[in-house]
Amino acid sequence: MSTARTPGGLAAMVDRRAAGQPLEHVLGWAEFFGLRIAVDPGVFIPRRRTEFLVRRAAALARHAAGPSGTGPARPPAVIVDMCCGSGAVGAALAAALGRVELYAVDIDPAAVWCARRNVAAAGGQVYQGDLYGPLPARMRGHVHVLAANVPYVPTEEVGLLPPEARDHEPRVALDGGADGLDVLRRVTAAAPEWLAPGGHLLFETSERQAPQAVAAAASDGLVPRVARSGTLNATVVIGTRPARQGEPER
Repeated sequence: MSTARTPGGLAAMVDRRAAGQPLEHVLGWAEFFGLRIAVDPGVFIPRRRTEFLVRRAAALARHAAGPSGTGPARPPAVIVDMCCGSGAVGAALAAALGRVELYAVDIDPAAVWCARRNVAAAGGQVYQGDLYGPLPARMRGHVHVLAANVPYVPTEEVGLLPPEARDHEPRVALDGGADGLDVLRRVTAAAPEWLAPGGHLLFETSERQAPQAVAAAASDGLVPRVARSGTLNATVVIGTRPARQGEPER
């Protein structure tokens, strides 16, 4: 009722919801990490469980930026929101950290259009393309936190999702291939090239898939660990690029 501008608009919104459209698409926004994130029809809706990933990523980014109020000012943490959808993760990290160098990437044009609106206040740059492809080459080896909310639903299980997801969100944001980890493996394979020494890749997965996801990160040279939240039913894998001998963390 607070979103509708007129009684007629409210009636139309109720009809859309009754017809099965996701509430967030009907309203045009989703609540995430205390923010109102713009979400257009056809764009992946940020899940509340992903707030756990944001909190973990924010803590790591703060460490990367160094302690505040001591010594010369350090440059802001470089953050990439990959498979960004609406840009909710990037926008939330910018809100949590206050000062970041933010980049977001998605292959879906509708998501990119939406993400640009959500990260504009933080001065974030949003690119359309496949994973690392559109990112500026100068970022190689300089990313402190890479948050990749990749699709991880196995292809045969997409049809088991709630209709709000399977009928109204883009398949590319849901389908992770035969075992749900196809996109993830591509992300972990190239992550060491883009992460700064000591930088971190964070991605969400299911508890069942976590052992395979950890193995993928480890095989690509990252040091993985798993974080879980029972409250939000969230499983996040964190892969850290180790600094080579004599190579300082950035």
